[in-house]
Amino acid sequence: MAEAFSSVPAVDYSRLNDPNLKSNELSKLKEAIFGVGFLYLTHTGLENLLHRTHESLQEIFDLPANLKEECNMIKSPSFLGYTQLGAETTASRTDLREQFDFGTPGVNEWNQSDPIWQRLEGPNQVFLIEIQHIITLPANVVKYPKNLGIQSIVEDYIVQINELAQNFVHLVAESLSLPPSTFDGFKGNMSRLKFVKYPPAAADSQGVGPHKDSSGLFTFLSQDNTGGLQVLNKNGDWIDVPPVEGSLVINIQQGFEAITGGTCAATTHRVIAPTTKTRYSIPFFLGVRLDLTLSQLKESAAHIVRQIPISDDRKKRAIDVPSEFLSPLYSCFGEAHLRNRILSHPDVGQRWYPELYYKYSRQTLQ
Repeated sequence: MAEAFSSVPAVDYSRLNDPNLKSNELSKLKEAIFGVGFLYLTHTGLENLLHRTHESLQEIFDLPANLKEECNMIKSPSFLGYTQLGAETTASRTDLREQFDFGTPGVNEWNQSDPIWQRLEGPNQVFLIEIQHIITLPANVVKYPKNLGIQSIVEDYIVQINELAQNFVHLVAESLSLPPSTFDGFKGNMSRLKFVKYPPAAADSQGVGPHKDSSGLFTFLSQDNTGGLQVLNKNGDWIDVPPVEGSLVINIQQGFEAITGGTCAATTHRVIAPTTKTRYSIPFFLGVRLDLTLSQLKESAAHIVRQIPISDDRKKRAIDVPSEFLSPLYSCFGEAHLRNRILSHPDVGQRWYPELYYKYSRQTLQ
Protein backbone atom coordinates (compact mmCIF):
# COMPACT_ATOMS: atom_id res chain seq x y z
CA MET A 1 0.00 0.00 0.00
CA ALA A 2 1.43 3.36 -1.03
CA GLU A 3 2.16 5.84 1.73
CA ALA A 4 0.60 9.30 1.61
CA PHE A 5 3.06 11.84 0.24
CA SER A 6 4.47 14.35 2.72
CA SER A 7 6.26 16.64 0.28
CA VAL A 8 6.09 17.57 -3.39
CA PRO A 9 8.83 15.98 -5.53
CA ALA A 10 11.13 17.84 -7.91
CA VAL A 11 11.94 16.84 -11.49
CA ASP A 12 14.83 18.35 -13.47
CA TYR A 13 13.68 19.49 -16.91
CA SER A 14 17.22 19.74 -18.26
CA ARG A 15 17.79 16.07 -17.38
CA LEU A 16 14.54 15.10 -19.12
CA ASN A 17 16.00 16.59 -22.30
CA ASP A 18 19.46 15.03 -21.90
CA PRO A 19 19.63 11.67 -23.76
CA ASN A 20 22.16 10.35 -21.24
CA LEU A 21 20.04 11.21 -18.18
CA LYS A 22 16.52 11.06 -19.58
CA SER A 23 15.59 7.50 -18.57
CA ASN A 24 16.12 7.98 -14.83
CA GLU A 25 14.41 11.37 -14.84
CA LEU A 26 11.40 9.97 -16.72
CA SER A 27 10.98 7.46 -13.88
CA LYS A 28 10.91 10.35 -11.40
CA LEU A 29 8.40 12.18 -13.59
CA LYS A 30 6.15 9.11 -13.75
CA GLU A 31 6.13 8.74 -9.97
CA ALA A 32 5.49 12.46 -9.43
CA ILE A 33 2.60 12.63 -11.92
CA PHE A 34 0.86 9.37 -11.11
CA GLY A 35 1.75 9.05 -7.44
CA VAL A 36 1.38 12.63 -6.21
CA GLY A 37 -0.16 14.74 -8.97
CA PHE A 38 2.06 17.72 -8.13
CA LEU A 39 5.73 18.41 -8.84
CA TYR A 40 8.36 21.13 -9.05
CA LEU A 41 9.90 21.40 -12.52
CA THR A 42 13.39 22.88 -12.18
CA HIS A 43 16.06 24.09 -14.63
CA THR A 44 13.51 24.87 -17.34
CA GLY A 45 15.52 27.59 -19.06
CA LEU A 46 12.66 30.03 -18.44
CA GLU A 47 14.02 31.50 -15.23
CA ASN A 48 14.58 34.95 -16.77
CA LEU A 49 11.08 34.97 -18.25
CA LEU A 50 9.55 34.14 -14.87
CA HIS A 51 11.61 36.77 -13.08
CA ARG A 52 10.91 39.65 -15.44
CA THR A 53 7.18 38.87 -15.62
CA HIS A 54 6.91 38.84 -11.83
CA GLU A 55 8.75 42.18 -11.78
CA SER A 56 5.92 43.71 -13.83
CA LEU A 57 2.99 42.44 -11.75
CA GLN A 58 2.89 45.10 -9.05
CA GLU A 59 2.70 47.91 -11.56
CA ILE A 60 0.02 46.10 -13.56
CA PHE A 61 -2.14 45.64 -10.47
CA ASP A 62 -1.43 49.22 -9.38
CA LEU A 63 -3.17 50.54 -12.49
CA PRO A 64 -6.00 52.96 -11.64
CA ALA A 65 -9.21 51.15 -10.78
CA ASN A 66 -11.11 52.78 -13.64
CA LEU A 67 -8.63 51.42 -16.18
CA LYS A 68 -8.85 47.90 -14.79
CA GLU A 69 -12.63 48.11 -14.81
CA GLU A 70 -12.52 48.95 -18.52
CA CYS A 71 -11.70 45.28 -19.09
CA ASN A 72 -13.77 43.73 -16.28
CA MET A 73 -14.48 40.05 -16.89
CA ILE A 74 -18.21 40.74 -16.76
CA LYS A 75 -17.87 42.08 -20.31
CA SER A 76 -16.58 38.71 -21.60
CA PRO A 77 -18.69 35.55 -22.07
CA SER A 78 -15.33 33.77 -22.38
CA PHE A 79 -14.49 34.69 -18.76
CA LEU A 80 -11.45 36.74 -19.84
CA GLY A 81 -10.45 40.04 -18.28
CA TYR A 82 -10.09 41.65 -14.88
CA THR A 83 -11.65 40.33 -11.65
CA GLN A 84 -11.68 42.63 -8.65
CA LEU A 85 -10.93 41.48 -5.12
CA GLY A 86 -13.63 39.21 -3.70
CA ALA A 87 -15.53 38.66 -6.97
CA GLU A 88 -14.66 34.95 -7.35
CA THR A 89 -15.85 32.04 -5.23
CA THR A 90 -14.43 28.56 -4.64
CA ALA A 91 -16.02 25.85 -2.50
CA SER A 92 -18.91 28.29 -1.88
CA ARG A 93 -16.63 30.83 -0.16
CA THR A 94 -15.22 34.14 -1.37
CA ASP A 95 -11.63 34.07 -2.64
CA LEU A 96 -9.46 36.97 -1.46
CA ARG A 97 -7.59 37.60 -4.68
CA GLU A 98 -7.53 40.04 -7.57
CA GLN A 99 -6.63 38.82 -11.05
CA PHE A 100 -6.39 39.20 -14.79
CA ASP A 101 -7.38 36.29 -17.06
CA PHE A 102 -5.92 35.96 -20.56
CA GLY A 103 -6.42 33.43 -23.35
CA THR A 104 -4.20 32.25 -26.16
CA PRO A 105 -3.91 35.21 -28.57
CA GLY A 106 -5.61 34.95 -31.94
CA VAL A 107 -8.65 32.93 -30.90
CA ASN A 108 -11.65 34.12 -32.90
CA GLU A 109 -15.21 34.84 -31.87
CA TRP A 110 -17.57 31.86 -31.87
CA ASN A 111 -20.39 31.43 -34.35
CA GLN A 112 -24.02 31.71 -33.31
CA SER A 113 -24.57 28.13 -34.47
CA ASP A 114 -21.87 26.79 -32.12
CA PRO A 115 -22.84 25.05 -28.87
CA ILE A 116 -23.03 27.47 -25.96
CA TRP A 117 -19.89 26.15 -24.28
CA GLN A 118 -17.86 27.15 -27.34
CA ARG A 119 -18.07 30.71 -26.03
CA LEU A 120 -15.37 29.74 -23.51
CA GLU A 121 -12.86 30.10 -26.34
CA GLY A 122 -12.84 33.73 -27.37
CA PRO A 123 -10.69 36.84 -27.83
CA ASN A 124 -8.93 38.73 -25.06
CA GLN A 125 -10.46 42.05 -24.11
CA VAL A 126 -7.98 43.04 -21.43
CA PHE A 127 -5.68 44.72 -23.93
CA LEU A 128 -8.10 47.61 -24.34
CA ILE A 129 -6.27 49.32 -21.51
CA GLU A 130 -3.11 49.27 -23.63
CA ILE A 131 -4.38 52.35 -25.43
CA GLN A 132 -4.61 54.32 -22.21
CA HIS A 133 -1.67 53.09 -20.19
CA ILE A 134 1.78 51.70 -20.96
CA ILE A 135 3.63 49.73 -18.31
CA THR A 136 6.99 51.31 -17.54
CA LEU A 137 9.13 48.89 -15.58
CA PRO A 138 11.51 49.93 -12.79
CA ALA A 139 14.93 51.10 -13.90
CA ASN A 140 16.64 48.01 -12.46
CA VAL A 141 14.56 45.66 -14.64
CA VAL A 142 16.52 45.30 -17.85
CA LYS A 143 15.08 42.13 -19.36
CA TYR A 144 12.17 44.03 -20.96
CA PRO A 145 12.72 47.29 -22.85
CA LYS A 146 11.25 50.41 -21.35
CA ASN A 147 7.62 51.10 -22.24
CA LEU A 148 6.83 47.50 -23.08
CA GLY A 149 3.07 47.12 -22.75
CA ILE A 150 0.89 44.52 -21.08
CA GLN A 151 0.02 42.78 -24.33
CA SER A 152 3.68 42.16 -25.14
CA ILE A 153 4.36 40.85 -21.63
CA VAL A 154 1.41 38.46 -21.83
CA GLU A 155 2.08 37.21 -25.34
CA ASP A 156 5.79 36.71 -24.67
CA TYR A 157 4.94 34.65 -21.60
CA ILE A 158 2.29 32.54 -23.32
CA VAL A 159 4.51 31.73 -26.31
CA GLN A 160 7.42 30.55 -24.19
CA ILE A 161 5.47 28.70 -21.50
CA ASN A 162 3.29 27.02 -24.12
CA GLU A 163 6.37 25.62 -25.90
CA LEU A 164 7.56 24.08 -22.63
CA ALA A 165 4.06 22.79 -21.83
CA GLN A 166 3.74 21.03 -25.19
CA ASN A 167 7.08 19.31 -24.68
CA PHE A 168 6.17 18.40 -21.10
CA VAL A 169 3.04 16.55 -22.27
CA HIS A 170 5.22 14.59 -24.68
CA LEU A 171 7.51 13.65 -21.81
CA VAL A 172 4.54 12.48 -19.71
CA ALA A 173 3.58 10.15 -22.56
CA GLU A 174 7.15 8.86 -22.78
CA SER A 175 7.17 8.17 -19.03
CA LEU A 176 4.33 5.71 -19.72
CA SER A 177 6.29 4.10 -22.59
CA LEU A 178 3.83 5.62 -25.06
CA PRO A 179 4.62 7.64 -28.21
CA PRO A 180 5.36 11.32 -27.44
CA SER A 181 2.35 12.43 -29.53
CA THR A 182 -0.13 10.31 -27.52
CA PHE A 183 -1.91 13.27 -25.89
CA ASP A 184 -1.69 15.70 -28.83
CA GLY A 185 -5.22 14.90 -30.01
CA PHE A 186 -6.65 15.93 -26.64
CA LYS A 187 -5.23 19.46 -26.59
CA GLY A 188 -7.60 22.39 -26.91
CA ASN A 189 -7.56 25.50 -29.08
CA MET A 190 -7.14 27.91 -26.18
CA SER A 191 -5.03 27.83 -23.05
CA ARG A 192 -5.40 30.33 -20.21
CA LEU A 193 -2.98 32.52 -18.28
CA LYS A 194 -3.66 34.37 -15.03
CA PHE A 195 -1.87 37.15 -13.21
CA VAL A 196 -3.00 36.84 -9.57
CA LYS A 197 -2.58 39.11 -6.55
CA TYR A 198 -3.38 37.98 -2.99
CA PRO A 199 -3.31 40.99 -0.62
CA PRO A 200 -2.65 40.52 3.11
CA ALA A 201 -5.70 39.30 4.99
CA ALA A 202 -6.78 38.01 8.38
CA ALA A 203 -5.29 34.74 9.60
CA ASP A 204 -6.80 31.61 8.04
CA SER A 205 -8.47 33.60 5.26
CA GLN A 206 -9.07 31.84 1.95
CA GLY A 207 -6.86 32.99 -0.88
CA VAL A 208 -8.53 30.35 -3.04
CA GLY A 209 -10.47 27.44 -1.59
CA PRO A 210 -9.96 23.68 -2.07
CA HIS A 211 -10.33 22.84 -5.75
CA LYS A 212 -9.06 20.94 -8.75
CA ASP A 213 -8.05 23.03 -11.75
CA SER A 214 -10.76 22.61 -14.37
CA SER A 215 -9.72 24.35 -17.57
CA GLY A 216 -7.36 21.87 -19.18
CA LEU A 217 -4.67 19.20 -18.97
CA PHE A 218 -1.88 20.54 -16.74
CA THR A 219 -1.21 23.73 -14.78
CA PHE A 220 2.21 25.41 -14.86
CA LEU A 221 2.48 27.80 -11.90
CA SER A 222 5.14 30.37 -11.16
CA GLN A 223 4.82 31.60 -7.55
CA ASP A 224 6.73 34.30 -5.73
CA ASN A 225 8.54 33.75 -2.42
CA THR A 226 5.51 34.37 -0.16
CA GLY A 227 4.16 30.82 0.22
CA GLY A 228 0.62 29.71 1.02
CA LEU A 229 0.05 26.98 -1.58
CA GLN A 230 -1.00 23.62 -0.11
CA VAL A 231 -1.97 20.22 -1.58
CA LEU A 232 -4.06 17.45 -0.05
CA ASN A 233 -2.71 13.93 0.47
CA LYS A 234 -4.75 10.73 0.85
CA ASN A 235 -4.80 11.04 4.65
CA GLY A 236 -6.53 14.41 4.41
CA ASP A 237 -3.39 16.32 5.45
CA TRP A 238 -2.58 19.65 3.84
CA ILE A 239 1.02 19.61 2.59
CA ASP A 240 2.86 22.89 2.01
CA VAL A 241 4.31 23.63 -1.43
CA PRO A 242 6.94 26.23 -0.46
CA PRO A 243 8.46 28.41 -3.19
CA VAL A 244 11.52 27.08 -5.01
CA GLU A 245 13.38 29.85 -6.83
CA GLY A 246 13.07 29.64 -10.62
CA SER A 247 10.86 26.54 -10.61
CA LEU A 248 7.42 25.85 -12.02
CA VAL A 249 4.86 23.97 -9.92
CA ILE A 250 2.96 21.58 -12.18
CA ASN A 251 -0.26 19.77 -11.36
CA ILE A 252 -2.86 17.63 -13.08
CA GLN A 253 -6.12 19.24 -14.15
CA GLN A 254 -9.57 17.72 -14.52
CA GLY A 255 -9.09 17.31 -18.27
CA PHE A 256 -6.18 14.93 -17.84
CA GLU A 257 -7.99 13.18 -14.99
CA ALA A 258 -10.96 12.50 -17.28
CA ILE A 259 -8.78 11.32 -20.16
CA THR A 260 -7.36 8.68 -17.85
CA GLY A 261 -10.82 7.65 -16.67
CA GLY A 262 -10.14 9.00 -13.19
CA THR A 263 -7.20 6.64 -12.72
CA CYS A 264 -4.86 9.62 -12.61
CA ALA A 265 -6.85 11.88 -10.29
CA ALA A 266 -6.09 15.57 -10.05
CA THR A 267 -4.77 16.56 -6.63
CA THR A 268 -6.90 18.95 -4.58
CA HIS A 269 -5.12 22.14 -3.54
CA ARG A 270 -5.75 25.57 -2.02
CA VAL A 271 -4.02 28.86 -1.18
CA ILE A 272 -3.99 30.29 2.34
CA ALA A 273 -4.14 34.08 2.07
CA PRO A 274 -0.98 35.87 3.23
CA THR A 275 -1.16 37.89 6.44
CA THR A 276 1.81 40.27 6.25
CA LYS A 277 2.72 40.73 2.57
CA THR A 278 1.21 40.54 -0.89
CA ARG A 279 1.47 37.25 -2.79
CA TYR A 280 1.69 37.17 -6.60
CA SER A 281 1.38 34.09 -8.79
CA ILE A 282 1.24 33.27 -12.50
CA PRO A 283 -0.63 30.07 -13.41
CA PHE A 284 -0.80 28.84 -17.02
CA PHE A 285 -3.51 26.28 -17.82
CA LEU A 286 -2.80 24.10 -20.86
CA GLY A 287 -6.14 23.76 -22.63
CA VAL A 288 -8.07 20.57 -23.36
CA ARG A 289 -10.49 19.91 -26.23
CA LEU A 290 -13.91 21.10 -25.13
CA ASP A 291 -15.85 18.76 -27.44
CA LEU A 292 -14.48 15.57 -25.82
CA THR A 293 -17.07 13.23 -24.31
CA LEU A 294 -16.66 10.42 -21.81
CA SER A 295 -18.05 7.91 -24.29
CA GLN A 296 -15.42 8.90 -26.86
CA LEU A 297 -12.68 8.51 -24.28
CA LYS A 298 -13.65 4.95 -23.39
CA GLU A 299 -12.27 3.88 -26.76
CA SER A 300 -9.73 6.53 -27.67
CA ALA A 301 -7.95 6.54 -24.30
CA ALA A 302 -8.20 2.86 -23.34
CA HIS A 303 -4.58 2.18 -24.34
CA ILE A 304 -3.45 5.10 -22.16
CA VAL A 305 -5.32 3.90 -19.08
CA ARG A 306 -3.72 0.46 -19.38
CA GLN A 307 -0.26 2.05 -18.96
CA ILE A 308 -1.04 4.05 -15.81
CA PRO A 309 0.12 2.59 -12.50
CA ILE A 310 -2.65 2.14 -9.96
CA SER A 311 -1.85 3.61 -6.57
CA ASP A 312 -3.75 3.55 -3.31
CA ASP A 313 -2.86 7.23 -3.06
CA ARG A 314 -5.23 7.96 -5.95
CA LYS A 315 -8.35 6.72 -4.11
CA LYS A 316 -11.06 9.30 -3.58
CA ARG A 317 -11.28 10.92 -0.16
CA ALA A 318 -14.30 12.33 1.61
CA ILE A 319 -12.61 15.74 1.73
CA ASP A 320 -11.61 15.51 -1.92
CA VAL A 321 -13.21 17.62 -4.67
CA PRO A 322 -15.28 15.75 -7.30
CA SER A 323 -14.49 16.25 -10.97
CA GLU A 324 -17.33 17.50 -13.16
CA PHE A 325 -15.38 16.28 -16.19
CA LEU A 326 -16.10 12.71 -15.02
CA SER A 327 -19.78 13.36 -14.37
CA PRO A 328 -22.47 11.95 -16.70
CA LEU A 329 -24.50 15.09 -15.99
CA TYR A 330 -22.53 17.00 -18.63
CA SER A 331 -22.49 16.20 -22.33
CA CYS A 332 -18.83 17.05 -22.87
CA PHE A 333 -15.80 18.73 -21.31
CA GLY A 334 -16.98 22.11 -22.57
CA GLU A 335 -20.26 21.91 -20.68
CA ALA A 336 -18.49 20.79 -17.47
CA HIS A 337 -15.95 23.60 -17.78
CA LEU A 338 -18.64 26.20 -18.43
CA ARG A 339 -20.47 25.03 -15.30
CA ASN A 340 -17.31 25.59 -13.23
CA ARG A 341 -16.75 29.07 -14.66
CA ILE A 342 -20.37 30.12 -14.04
CA LEU A 343 -20.23 29.11 -10.38
CA SER A 344 -16.76 30.60 -9.83
CA HIS A 345 -17.74 33.94 -11.39
CA PRO A 346 -21.44 34.33 -10.56
CA ASP A 347 -21.65 37.91 -11.84
CA VAL A 348 -20.39 36.83 -15.28
CA GLY A 349 -22.60 33.75 -15.19
CA GLN A 350 -25.74 35.75 -14.40
CA ARG A 351 -25.06 38.25 -17.18
CA TRP A 352 -24.23 35.86 -20.03
CA TYR A 353 -25.76 32.53 -18.96
CA PRO A 354 -28.72 33.34 -16.66
CA GLU A 355 -30.61 30.07 -17.24
CA LEU A 356 -27.50 27.95 -16.65
CA TYR A 357 -26.58 30.01 -13.60
CA TYR A 358 -29.98 29.29 -12.09
CA LYS A 359 -29.70 25.58 -12.96
CA TYR A 360 -26.20 25.06 -11.60
CA SER A 361 -26.78 27.18 -8.51
CA ARG A 362 -29.78 25.01 -7.59
CA GLN A 363 -27.69 21.86 -8.08
CA THR A 364 -25.12 23.03 -5.54
CA LEU A 365 -27.84 23.57 -2.93
CA GLN A 366 -29.30 20.08 -3.30
